[in-house]
Amino acid sequence: MVRMLKDALKGVISQEEVTQLYGGFDIVGDIAVIKIPDSLLSKKKMIADALMKHVKSVKTVLMQTTPVSGKYRTRSLEVIGGEQRTETVSKEHGCVFKIDLAQAYFSPRLSTERLRIAELVKPGETVTNLFAGVGTFSIVIAKKVPETKGYSIDANPAAHELALENIRLNKVGDRVTAMLGDAREVVEQVKGEADRVLMPLPEEAADFLDVAVKALKRPSGVIHYYTHVYAEKRENVFDEARKELDKSIKADYEVTAQRIVREVGPRWYQVVLDLKVSTDASS
Repeated sequence: MVRMLKDALKGVISQEEVTQLYGGFDIVGDIAVIKIPDSLLSKKKMIADALMKHVKSVKTVLMQTTPVSGKYRTRSLEVIGGEQRTETVSKEHGCVFKIDLAQAYFSPRLSTERLRIAELVKPGETVTNLFAGVGTFSIVIAKKVPETKGYSIDANPAAHELALENIRLNKVGDRVTAMLGDAREVVEQVKGEADRVLMPLPEEAADFLDVAVKALKRPSGVIHYYTHVYAEKRENVFDEARKELDKSIKADYEVTAQRIVREVGPRWYQVVLDLKVSTDASS
């Protein structure tokens, strides 16, 4: 992606200016999403036109004008080039996803993580995603491991409607159920059923660990716990993540795997800890 951006903007803006755009550039389906610093706002149309000229598949360029935030993890976007829309279709791992980038959270940078999780799931498992968005994790799992059951929970009505559409598009309605509502409330309908629970909402995962444990079968299960960690040194990232985990979890656990999913800012990292958790009532 960095090379693509450098090639597209060669001769349009300086290389020093191009480097300011590296961290905020994604292509989702036929839409490019870019963050443009204030110093380059006067050149936003020039940047958009150059991207569309160089990357023929891009039909719309969106500029992100606010960070991802709020209950539904959405962001404000401005069309600065091409077609006036925020909807697109993205393909990955043999799946197709209808997405509205202004209405629901989606990151192509989690594609590798979605595949990693799917490759861990065993036939016969039930997998509950507490923060499912448009259904990406659940659908990739269902396509890769058809002998599974998935519950795809999200509080955002727009994301829920897109998840229903994506379940239909990918023909996994016999094994993935989309559920609308706050995970703390909705999980009561499926508590004690999951072999594996996904928590891909780093901002709130610590507050929902009790919900994740409630979703798991007895006597144990797996939780994939995602969080954002600040660390002065990269080698200290996992120590910081475990400190946070220890403050929040009320069950015995073992970390079976850990990885940095991506850098999200200077010395800030998105981390996942794979946990084997005891759900014994006495723990």
